[in-house]
Amino acid sequence: MSCFDGSGVVLGERFEAALVYAVQLHRHQRRKLTGVPYMAHLMAVAALVLEDGGTEDEAIAALLHDAVEDQGGLATLQEIREQFGLIVSELVLGCTQPDNLTGLSWRDQKQLYLEQIRMAGTGVQRIVLADKLHNGRSLLGLLRVYGDGVWGHFSGGREGTLWLYEEYVGLFGAVRSGWMVDDLEQVFLGFIS
Repeated sequence: MSCFDGSGVVLGERFEAALVYAVQLHRHQRRKLTGVPYMAHLMAVAALVLEDGGTEDEAIAALLHDAVEDQGGLATLQEIREQFGLIVSELVLGCTQPDNLTGLSWRDQKQLYLEQIRMAGTGVQRIVLADKLHNGRSLLGLLRVYGDGVWGHFSGGREGTLWLYEEYVGLFGAVRSGWMVDDLEQVFLGFIS
């Protein structure tokens, strides 16, 4: 499917159930600095996935892509598998960053995640790209409002975050094409301008 061609996708009761489940899981979670309910991010990622031609399973996984990391670990992954099926749970797992690995620096952990995404299937890559695009857009907005002090709220600081986004641009530019890749590159250029 091409950009903005989601004409064959039907969002049914499973998507509706995933939306409710995501709200329940992330009810008390907020976005950095703004206090915006975290669901805004999850819905934005699902919207980007659908606009890019993603399937209902991919849209459901987009709603749940942070559930394992932020809301219960492997027990949550098992619930996702039981409620939404193996395909969705595998997509969510593919989007999940490895647990904090003892002895590895932040940068080394991110390198492992980048390799995980590089080796992933197109569904996982689409969801992660949508996630990074929305996060990048949000960060760019924060920088415009609050200035460079924003970087202190990120584990990698300015240098590490710029390095990571440059890596994302390179990775997705090598494995995918399309408007989301182009938009991610524009966001990165906005960081450094």
